[in-house]
Amino acid sequence: MKILITNGRIVSNEFDGDINSDIYIKDGVIEEIAPNIQFDEADIEIIDAKGNFIMPGCIDMYSKICESGYENKDNIITISQSATSGGFTSIISAPNSLPVIDNKTVVEYVYTKTREQANVNIFPYGSMTKACEGKEVAGIGEMIKAGAIGLSDGGHTILDAELIRNIFLYSKMLDIPVVTFCEDENLAGKGVINDGIMATKMGLLGIPKIAEDIIVSRNLLLAQDTGAKLHITHVTTKGAVELIRQGKKQGINVTAGTCPHYFTLSEKAVEGYNTFAKVSPPLRMEEDIQAIKEGLKDGTIDVIATGHTPVSVERKFTEFDNAAFGISSLEVTFPISYTELVDTGILSVNEFVEKLSYNPAKILSLNKKGAIKKGNDADIIIVDTQSDFKIYGETFFSRAKYSPYDGKIVKGKTIATIVKDKIFKFR
Repeated sequence: MKILITNGRIVSNEFDGDINSDIYIKDGVIEEIAPNIQFDEADIEIIDAKGNFIMPGCIDMYSKICESGYENKDNIITISQSATSGGFTSIISAPNSLPVIDNKTVVEYVYTKTREQANVNIFPYGSMTKACEGKEVAGIGEMIKAGAIGLSDGGHTILDAELIRNIFLYSKMLDIPVVTFCEDENLAGKGVINDGIMATKMGLLGIPKIAEDIIVSRNLLLAQDTGAKLHITHVTTKGAVELIRQGKKQGINVTAGTCPHYFTLSEKAVEGYNTFAKVSPPLRMEEDIQAIKEGLKDGTIDVIATGHTPVSVERKFTEFDNAAFGISSLEVTFPISYTELVDTGILSVNEFVEKLSYNPAKILSLNKKGAIKKGNDADIIIVDTQSDFKIYGETFFSRAKYSPYDGKIVKGKTIATIVKDKIFKFR
């Protein structure tokens, strides 16, 4: 299939969006980038970008896919529909799905289902431990051979320091990143929101920020000791940002990511027992929001991930203590982040693309993705960043049709998503 994208402003590592240019795609690969490309073939699909931004497709380093057995939650079909709508062409599946991705058979299953059903690229993380239980090392080598592109604890911190150190050593031998969620579960206890004013006001158990900072510190030290590639996901605290900043200065091989709700919403969002704002880790305080924005600006935080954790709306419409942690964020991450970071001048549009595309591709060694250049996969989005629109959870493709951002006015509407030779148009 041949595709010609015309009249767009390319934003990528070699383009800053100032000059209109065309992109010619053949059989899912970028063949040419130049102004006013001329083609006479009758069998070419022409897409007029109408002066909007053309960007590399976003790569989500952390989404949860619930497969067979949870029909009221997102599966490969619904999550890929949600992804294309939100401008994501590749998503990385956390291993704590059903079935748990802890052996080569499940890795192969994910790729088979992706080929059969997905609109986007889906790559699995392999679980560090069997059943994501943090007790016994999983079959890491076989999973990597089968195509797992990194190791993850599946949102459950491994507290055994010797076990995680051995996993770090193994990962270094295989030259793959270890993606860690940092929360000391003993300190977090049965907490449901940040340990602060709102917890006291609402009579709820809090999760202290030190629960995150302690594990961040430990994992940085272990990465320094072993030389492993460490990626810290879901950064939420001022302390964690500073620890990672200092770790990078010391030469530790560490990258970090956060999610848009951690730099746009504070713990106040749970006021009125708003379960849509119940997430893990919890929303923090204004000082943490500002620290994360500064970390994004100075490069301490490399990646913006969605943290998409789609629980059913029934599990949200209950008492706060009993409500599930989770958020539907694949379809709002781009516009929320663009509006908060680029529109306000915190990041340039090129820096923004680095956080969502280039850096994830580099960290995960997805060498043909994350940038618009000749020879790369044609994973491309066209985005309108000039017009305003409102977020409505009920319109999501995701089965988790709710959002703490309902009614919020944003910019950054996905007009079209191209995944190699597949085209999805949204306006």
